[in-house]
Formats: sequence, C-alpha cells, structure tokens
Amino acid sequence: MCGHFATGVTVITSGGGENAAGATVNSFTSVSLEPALVLICLHDNSRLLPVVQESGGFVVNFLTQRQEPVAWAFAGRRTARIEEVPHHRSVHDLPVLSEALAHLECRLAAEYDGGDHTILLGEVVSLGAPAGEEDPLIFFQGAMRELGDDRVLPGR
Repeated sequence: MCGHFATGVTVITSGGGENAAGATVNSFTSVSLEPALVLICLHDNSRLLPVVQESGGFVVNFLTQRQEPVAWAFAGRRTARIEEVPHHRSVHDLPVLSEALAHLECRLAAEYDGGDHTILLGEVVSLGAPAGEEDPLIFFQGAMRELGDDRVLPGR
C-alpha cells in the first residue's frame, strides 16, 4: 500500500577516503525548520549505517530526472562507489553528488530504533542547489518516474 505514495529520490552519502559510501533512499522527511532537522531511515544491515555513525554526519542528495542511473547504481546490495560519480567534498569533508538537484549536509543528531531500520535524525549544517531548474526524480509504485504535468493545482 505504501507504494501508492509518491516520494522524491535521494542518495545519502557519507564518509571519507576508502570508507566513503552512498545509498539510494526514499525514506526522507523534513522534521523541523527551527532548528533545521531532517530524518532518514537506513536498514540495520546497510553498509552505509556504520559509515554515517563513524563520520557523525551525512549528505542528502536530491536527484534530478537525468540521474535515474545514479539512483539505481546506489540502490542495490553492491552499490556504486563514490569515485564512480561526479562529486565534491563539503566543508565538513563529506561527499556531495555534484549534479544533484540540491543537497543538505547534516550532523548526526540522534538515532532511534525503527524495527529492522535505524531512524537517523540530522541537523542541517549547510545546503546547496547547484542544478537549479531541473525536474526531480520521483519513485511511485515500484518505479522511478518523471513528474507528468506542469499544471499547478489551485489551492484552497
């Protein structure tokens, strides 16, 4: 049933050097504006989880439609290596996907048990939107999709 809820597609990145890693995640949400807090969920067996815990931070990279191959590359058990995609280092030395629609760099603020997942709360410490006006990549009913229509629905 949750597949009927459309979400944006993100790649979470963290770590440095040989330990740099990334994972495609659609379990992302904004929690608070003041302070700026977001949360992500990672499977307890995710190879990214210990990397985030060790580094003390993570980057949420919002993907564009043309980054669908990047989303799939970081989605499997054997994910792509950070070195295989255009990236740069943040002020706090975390990997940022250079072609992302936007990114949020976060300090790991708290961890919570979420069944077979760990819920990670991040405090946003920096952000950027290098891709400008590109359309986002979305996930709906088990597939990567494009936004279908440019019409804006009238508000109430």
